[in-house]
Amino acid sequence: EITAFFILAVAQSYSTLAQKDNVLQPKGDVTATEGEAVTLGCQYNSSSTTTNYLFWYKQDGNNSPKFILMRIQGDEGNTPDEFRERFSSTHNSRLRSVPLKIQKLQLSDSAVYYCALRPTVTGNTKTLYKNLWSKDNTILHNIH
Repeated sequence: EITAFFILAVAQSYSTLAQKDNVLQPKGDVTATEGEAVTLGCQYNSSSTTTNYLFWYKQDGNNSPKFILMRIQGDEGNTPDEFRERFSSTHNSRLRSVPLKIQKLQLSDSAVYYCALRPTVTGNTKTLYKNLWSKDNTILHNIH
């Protein structure tokens, strides 16, 4: 009997332009078995006094990073239909944590997962979304 093992590689960190704004992800790869559930950690620091928007992206092979979900305080946010069933996250602003949980793992989940922080401008969230995403959630900006 052959059991399929695969690796969920996690990016170590992503920082915004402000020095105090960054995300921290555990170093090293996460190995799991098909059908299991796994949680990828992400903690953040932010100098923003307004709402913090946290994002998860998936990048496999040489493809561009793909938007998985966005979370703000109170677990509000959005998740595209293709990820909604198995991918979830809760934003804990007290712990400054937004872990990504993937259930019923599939081989196609093998990828690099990025957590990113972007404080929003006060009010006018519609403009923020318009700048970040097209209607089909295509990424309109780059992650560095």
